[in-house]
Amino acid sequence: MTLDFAFLLAGPQAAQLAAGLATTFRLFAGAWLLAVAFAVALAVLRAAPLRPARWLVAAIVEYHRNVPLMVQVLIWYFGVPQMLPTALRIWVNHQDSEFLFALIALALNTGAFMSEDIRSGIRAIPPTQMEAARSLGLRFLPAMWLVILPQALRIAVPPMLNQTLMLFKNTSLAMAIAVGELTYRVREIESETYRTFEIFLLATVIYLTMSFTLMGLGAWFARRFPPLVRA
Repeated sequence: MTLDFAFLLAGPQAAQLAAGLATTFRLFAGAWLLAVAFAVALAVLRAAPLRPARWLVAAIVEYHRNVPLMVQVLIWYFGVPQMLPTALRIWVNHQDSEFLFALIALALNTGAFMSEDIRSGIRAIPPTQMEAARSLGLRFLPAMWLVILPQALRIAVPPMLNQTLMLFKNTSLAMAIAVGELTYRVREIESETYRTFEIFLLATVIYLTMSFTLMGLGAWFARRFPPLVRA
C-alpha cells in the first residue's frame, strides 16, 4: 500500500482543511468562553443560600450529564427554532444558525460539567473565609467574586482542563448539523478523493497535536498559578 499525502498540501483539499480547522478553532474558542461563564454562574447559584436556585442548577446539570451530547445538539438545531417567534426564527435562519446552535449546545454541556468542578473548588475553601468576608461587610456575590472564586478556580484547573479537552474533541459532533469544522471537511475530502487512510490519519495527527498543546498549556497554567488552598 502506497501512501500519498501530496494531494493534501496543495489545491482545493488544502483550502478545505484550512477552512475546517479555522471553523473548529472558532467553535472551540467561542464555546469555551461561554462555557466558563455559564459554569461560574451555575456554581455561584449552587452555593447561594436559595433552595429553589440550587434545585434549578441541579436539574440543569443532571440534564446535561445524562442526555447524550449529540441529542442536545439536535434539540438545539431542530427543536429550539420551532419555539421561537416567527420573526426571530426567520432572522436566525438567515444567520449561520448551524454554527450558532452547535456553539450553544457545546457551551452549555461543557459549562454544566465545569460547574461541578468549580463547585468542588468552592467546597474546598474553608467556610471561615466566607464568614470573614461577610464580617467585613461584603454581601454574598462580592464575597464570592473577590474571595472565594479566585481560589476555587485555581483548585479546579486540572478537572476543567479535562473538560476543555473534551470540548475540543466534541466540536467534531457539529458535523451532524452540517457545520463545516475539521471532521466535516475531512469527510468531504474523503468522499471526493477516496483516500480514506491518508485524510483520516492527518485528521488524527491534527487532533492529537491540538490536544497535547492544550494539555501543555493547562500544565503551565497550573504551575504558574498553584492553588492558594489545597483541596
